[in-house]
Amino acid sequence: MTITVQATYENGVLKPAQPLPLDEREQVQVTIHRPTRVADRTYGLIGWTGDAEAFEQLFQESESKHSEES
Repeated sequence: MTITVQATYENGVLKPAQPLPLDEREQVQVTIHRPTRVADRTYGLIGWTGDAEAFEQLFQESESKHSEES
């Protein structure tokens, strides 16, 4: 059986966003997939000379402004 859930890593523990249909103390195998940031996918392609974190912050601010205008 495969289950896909969103989870948050906090204080050394993965915390699922919703309850899981598992028995107490059941052993499972976990595969982690980090979502890729826009900066990681586009960094360097547009001639940006700053760092990826600054690009990501500018992108997020731009997306927020665009959302507010819609």
